[in-house]
Amino acid sequence: MLLRHIRYLLAVAEHCNFTRAAEALHVSQPTLSQQIKQLEVSLGAPLFDRSGRSVRLTDAGQAYVVYARRALQDLEAAKRAMHDVQDMSRGALRLALTPTFSAYLTGPVLSRFNQRYPGISLSIEDMTQDRLEAALAEDRLDLGVAFAGEHLAEVEAQALFTETLSLMVGSQSPEQGAEPLSAEALGRQSLVLLSADFATRQHIDLYCRQQGIAPRIAIEAHSVSAIVEIVRRGPLATLLPSAIAREQPGLRVLALASPPAPRQVVLLERKGAYRSAACHAFRQMLLAPDQGAASH
Repeated sequence: MLLRHIRYLLAVAEHCNFTRAAEALHVSQPTLSQQIKQLEVSLGAPLFDRSGRSVRLTDAGQAYVVYARRALQDLEAAKRAMHDVQDMSRGALRLALTPTFSAYLTGPVLSRFNQRYPGISLSIEDMTQDRLEAALAEDRLDLGVAFAGEHLAEVEAQALFTETLSLMVGSQSPEQGAEPLSAEALGRQSLVLLSADFATRQHIDLYCRQQGIAPRIAIEAHSVSAIVEIVRRGPLATLLPSAIAREQPGLRVLALASPPAPRQVVLLERKGAYRSAACHAFRQMLLAPDQGAASH
């Protein structure tokens, strides 16, 4: 059995179709079918039921795919380990963050890392926390930055810093009095907020329920940068991490009599995952006492 057999097997299992799998693999359909047949002969059992309109795994195939996928992950980790250069002259790092961090954490941290290790290729994505943890568990990411809470069994967390949310407005918003806003006053504010699938929005909704108010949502958005621009250029307010107001010009914070509870930000990674030199260096940068994120 060769590595290509595992890749071919997983492709057919994913697409449930030999033709589509062959297209994804850039091989001919007869070649793919032949290779799968060779694998089945070597294992002594059929892996796919080909009797229906779509191809599906047999019981034996379902059992084998679990270990094949795990083996492929381990082989990919071994490949990264083999090519890892300890002097950090080259390498790669796959990162993901929940979206609110892109407005104040991503730029400073990645700029600092790139200046220190210019040979390391960085891949970074914004994604919701559930997708981020799933990607870590499937070894599609090296590290993630998200919020503390209940995590997948395959994921472990390490505390980074505490994040607070603030009510912020732009220059077009009317001036408020010197006194902090009550919950009732907050309930009268027209807001632009992240949509409900974001962890930050869920935290805001919980806060509003605790305050006994229903937020007046004028706009929902899937982008923090879009919210910042909307607030900066108009009369609407928003609830976002306090650090954003410090990093983004044109925003000012309005004090709340009962502000939202702070949240613990954590570094997430897959349990038992191989840690490259680049991964170690990035972890150290985030966890170091002099790291700028710690001040947030």
